[in-house]
Amino acid sequence: MANEDIFKKIIAHAKEYGFVFQSSELFDGLAAVYDYGQYGVELKKNIMDYWWKSMVQYHENIVGLDAAIFMHPNVWKSSGHVDAFNDPLIDNKDSKKRYRADELIEDHIEKIQNKIQKEVNKARKKFGEDFDEAKFRGTQPRVIKYTEQIVDIKKRMVDALEKEDLKALKQLIEDLEISDPVSGSKNWTDVRQFNLMFATQMGTTGEETGKLYLRPETAQGIFVNYLNVQKTGRMKIPFGIAQIGKAFRNEIVARQFIFRMREFEQMEMQFFVRPGTEKEWFEYWKEQRMQWHLNMGIAGENYRFHEHDKLAHYANAAFDIEFEFPMGFKELEGIHSRTDYDLSAHQKFTGKKIQYYDNEVNTGYVPYVVETSIGLDRTFLALLTAAYQEEKLEGGSERVMMKIPPFLAPVKAAILPLVKKDGLPEKAREIMDSLKYDYMCFYEEKDTIGKRYRRMDAIGTPYCITVDHQTLEDNTVTIRERDSMQQDRIPIEKIAGIIAERIRVKR
Repeated sequence: MANEDIFKKIIAHAKEYGFVFQSSELFDGLAAVYDYGQYGVELKKNIMDYWWKSMVQYHENIVGLDAAIFMHPNVWKSSGHVDAFNDPLIDNKDSKKRYRADELIEDHIEKIQNKIQKEVNKARKKFGEDFDEAKFRGTQPRVIKYTEQIVDIKKRMVDALEKEDLKALKQLIEDLEISDPVSGSKNWTDVRQFNLMFATQMGTTGEETGKLYLRPETAQGIFVNYLNVQKTGRMKIPFGIAQIGKAFRNEIVARQFIFRMREFEQMEMQFFVRPGTEKEWFEYWKEQRMQWHLNMGIAGENYRFHEHDKLAHYANAAFDIEFEFPMGFKELEGIHSRTDYDLSAHQKFTGKKIQYYDNEVNTGYVPYVVETSIGLDRTFLALLTAAYQEEKLEGGSERVMMKIPPFLAPVKAAILPLVKKDGLPEKAREIMDSLKYDYMCFYEEKDTIGKRYRRMDAIGTPYCITVDHQTLEDNTVTIRERDSMQQDRIPIEKIAGIIAERIRVKR
């Protein structure tokens, strides 16, 4: 099945089963804005809890923060967002579609990398255990040619972006003969910069109003509160501040479902360190953050590191953790060594001292920062992508299952009386009442037990507890496991323990 078809099925499934809805759908929808349904909001909350515990609860030197969305407009002048928070955009004159120029070029590079990988795969199949991939990549003529092409393209793109040479960007697109993914046309407009921040006004009619911005990132809320947190928490370097919150970007090319939205949520942690130690901490957090993803139980081949070709003006090192979505490997999380850029910029702009006196080295300094920044919505989409499975069963029937990691599943257990009579609903309600204070549970009587199992599979519920006539005799139930569909008879008092064991988070 083509990746595009899989993506369409995931999107349709997300709506049909209450994970994600188009915002304002009743009024024909608002583009690139989405609402989370009854199961989506539970999954989203579980992801947030998993991240928060791993960052704040499990680290004694990381604390939390919830900064306001509205901030003084000078924050964004100081940070450089007012003048430099832009994307290079280009339009296709025939399809009328708009794209980021750098992403068109990066997609072209990805196609060349796929050609290299095909050559590698063919050679590995031919030579088997004797295959030396490093030697092959360094000697095979076609691979060498493709590799040189990638190096040249990246150099030209980075040079153009660093110099903000928009003509050079367009020339590169034309030289590479990049066509519109929709129409195949190569009829492009000039490249131009577009600022991504939403502006609004504060004040009421008749009063003086002031221009504000909806924050395009949550990091600045942490930086402007650095002194407050450090002093009130008596924090010692190194320490971190974590935050989960909404951010807003006027994405002109927002598409691909919830991957790129205008209103989204970030989970960020800024880790403040002594200058000169930032590279060591950068490597530490790279490893820690990749392990966080792998601990969800998703196969490692779905993830990869990607080093930035062009560093942001504030960074001296930057890697992305990319996930293989249906549209290819795309950024899921960024790990950046931001130096002292942000704190120094705010110190200079305000004239207020933002420093830390380090007793160990008997000197004061502006701390350096290592940032981990992950998109909550993108993590949600990654989980949907990895979880969606279509299975053919014995007898020719099929089921759609969301193989969501049990500890993240929206519903942990479904309590299902076999029939709606003979005292079974009453007994099932007793079990429901005993579990619902510790676990998100679901109770249902409607339809056959088989149909109810299928609905629970479709939302990713790890366990179904069936109450039948034998339950009334010996206080046992049938517990059905989602992935294997295996059913076992267990005493009612063991249900909570089995669920607790299954949803334990690996650390």
